[in-house]
Amino acid sequence: MNEIFRRVEKKYILNENQYKKIRKAMENEMEPDQYGKSTICNIYFDSKDYELVRHSITKPYYKDKIRLRSYNTPNENSKVYLEIKRKCDSIVGKRRIELSLKDFYNYMNGKKIESPINEQIKKELDYYFKFYNLEPKMYVSYEREAFYQKDNMDFRITFDSNVLARENDLQLEKGSYGENILLKSAYIMELKTLGTIPLWLVKIINELNIKPAIFSKYGTAYTEFVLNKTDVINNAYKIDENLELQRAKKSKLCLVS
Repeated sequence: MNEIFRRVEKKYILNENQYKKIRKAMENEMEPDQYGKSTICNIYFDSKDYELVRHSITKPYYKDKIRLRSYNTPNENSKVYLEIKRKCDSIVGKRRIELSLKDFYNYMNGKKIESPINEQIKKELDYYFKFYNLEPKMYVSYEREAFYQKDNMDFRITFDSNVLARENDLQLEKGSYGENILLKSAYIMELKTLGTIPLWLVKIINELNIKPAIFSKYGTAYTEFVLNKTDVINNAYKIDENLELQRAKKSKLCLVS
């Protein structure tokens, strides 16, 4: 199955108490979706110098991400989704192809894909992989609870927790492990809708004084693992340079004396 999504998404960071109160308020309004509670596993692709995520963390009006996703740890015959996630202002669009993990590796190696796929979306993916020379850059997984509104399946709520990321073993079949990039007691609540947010939810959000948040899982992982590491290295070079300057000044003083 090939899927195209377009919707508004809003994120909120909740503590344990806020999460429990919203879950209680949802009991008569929401139902678990087809995936229910699952481990979402992602491989994010980027250029050699992380061009896509560097653009994304500047909070631009328009941005793209390319990722491979599975629901729980896959084997070679499991369904995975290779997708383009686009965000323009507050509107999120997804274009993705469903294929087996084996066929994903066939795609990456230029071999024939056995799974039936949308050729137009494949051409778009081909363009991104060629233009940016994309390669696997980050693994991100999290525990997700997903729900839809009983009288409106277009309105969904997801809760993500235990957000883990790593730079090595960039294969979905390697399993879910890595470093936490979100407090263990925190939850990312995401509202996904084609229309308005129901009044019962607006009321509880206001009562709990919960404000919208900006949180990118890939962006956060990049900042912690790559950007901060680069800053540390650059600072180390600056310290070394300062030490060399100090040594040079001392040498000159010694020569003068």
